[in-house]
Amino acid sequence: MTPEKPEVLFLCVHNAGRSQMAAALMDHYAEGRVTARSAGSDPADRLNPAVVEAMAEWDIDISAEQPKKLTDELGRGADTIVTMGCGDTCPVYPGKRYVDWELPDPAGKDLREVRLIRDEIDRHVRALVDELAPTS
Repeated sequence: MTPEKPEVLFLCVHNAGRSQMAAALMDHYAEGRVTARSAGSDPADRLNPAVVEAMAEWDIDISAEQPKKLTDELGRGADTIVTMGCGDTCPVYPGKRYVDWELPDPAGKDLREVRLIRDEIDRHVRALVDELAPTS
């Protein structure tokens, strides 16, 4: 990993929910100590509105974000790649640290269910921030 500032890439299939929440939460908690990016193997047209609403409840505005396609540049630039339900559709980049978070897909879920997914992602992200960029 880059000693100065680690880079984490959050990957899921559509980049419309889980990976977007994770990147936003990483930005929030790491406060510039970690670079967070997100992408999808088959990006959706827009973010899941329930995901945007759930994040807004925590005063984290992701409404301007757009789903992004995974590129080799994003994959090669990351120190840690966190996968969330992409299975075989996410390529493997040699030499990268991989972490897989088994999380339900928020697609088609109501706000209550999306909150539960957000809260689980939050726990994972906090632990990852503590590992990659602990405060002294």
